[in-house]
Amino acid sequence: MNITLNDAPVALPGTPSLLEMLEQLGHAPEGSALAVNQTIIPRSRWAEQPVNEGDDILLFQAIAGG
Repeated sequence: MNITLNDAPVALPGTPSLLEMLEQLGHAPEGSALAVNQTIIPRSRWAEQPVNEGDDILLFQAIAGG
């Protein structure tokens, strides 16, 4: 399956959930936020929300600072 993640093309095996996608790509869910096709997806739905062919996904990582 082909998607766009943070403006870069990514190929994923199968049809993962958002949570599985993060795990496959080596991103920790802690401190992250996801938007799929310009819609923020609550963390409580990541395990059940499938990634679909052609999805445009933005991954935001919290960065500590001051």
